[in-house]
Amino acid sequence: MKTAIVILNWNGKQLLEQFLPSIVNFSLQQADIYVADNASTDNSIAYIQKDFPSVKIIENATNGGYAKGYNDALQAVNADVYCLINSDVEVTENWLSPILNVFKNDENTAIIQPKILDYKDKTKFEYAGAGGGFIDLYGYPYCRGRVFNHLEKDTSQFDDISEIFWASGACLFIRSTIYHKIKGFDEDYFAHQEEIDLCWRTQNIGYSVKYVGTSTVYHVGGATLQETNPHKTYLNFRNSLLNVVKNVPKKWFLFVVFSRLILDGIAGLKFIIELRPVHTWSILKAHLSFYKNFYKFLKKRKILIKKQDYNLHTSIVWQYFVLGRTKFKDLK
Repeated sequence: MKTAIVILNWNGKQLLEQFLPSIVNFSLQQADIYVADNASTDNSIAYIQKDFPSVKIIENATNGGYAKGYNDALQAVNADVYCLINSDVEVTENWLSPILNVFKNDENTAIIQPKILDYKDKTKFEYAGAGGGFIDLYGYPYCRGRVFNHLEKDTSQFDDISEIFWASGACLFIRSTIYHKIKGFDEDYFAHQEEIDLCWRTQNIGYSVKYVGTSTVYHVGGATLQETNPHKTYLNFRNSLLNVVKNVPKKWFLFVVFSRLILDGIAGLKFIIELRPVHTWSILKAHLSFYKNFYKFLKKRKILIKKQDYNLHTSIVWQYFVLGRTKFKDLK
């Protein structure tokens, strides 16, 4: 099983200096390593060429974000399994073997995520992926080990191998045949939540997404866009709505769309009360972009098979903000 680890980079020389050594040290015997550069203007490429000659470099012509960046780069990568990993991730010894063994033993598994812990506090799960991702009826994402902004401590509660709904783009393994069969990432997302759409479409055609808790990586998170960045708020709200239009089954569609408009409005009011009106403006811009792209995504919707039973919990918003349930095990 030929494996390629592909790190997307944009002006990230400092991150490469910090995190590329662990990937090379703990992966080179089992995988080819690539850096896909999104038209960086720093000296990232020169650094790699000088200090890590074993790492292959793919130079994208433009900075097309996460989605287009990987779609462009993976055209040049020959492998059975792609590992898409952020430049701010530290891997651990023997991190690849547990994941590759699952691929070898289960042909129906198309996508895998390892356990993702917080690089800044290695006792806790990290926001982007944690112990594997899920979505609720309204399309809001959450994780085992992370519900909204509440992060659980890692007490080996998620050291299992289990099916999940979505795998984090911070570290995502996917069979190359499936990636190209579903035509990769949707480039209209640019960045954020495109991996949820990718996993959703993968399950729509009958394959499974899994979490392998016997493999661990550490993610800085927010190295490209901080959680407090209004542009990140914009992308997350807009792309979550696009996921709903594109993928939610017909029986739930109108109810979920209208409910989301109301719930997002409440989120905007919450930001105003918290004296963060710039994020309210980001939500408004997200909705304007959503309306602009609505019919375009309806056309995409028409050609997709729909997974019917995507919601594990009725409303994560209700359970977290009203009932105060912050841990995955307490969700009903």
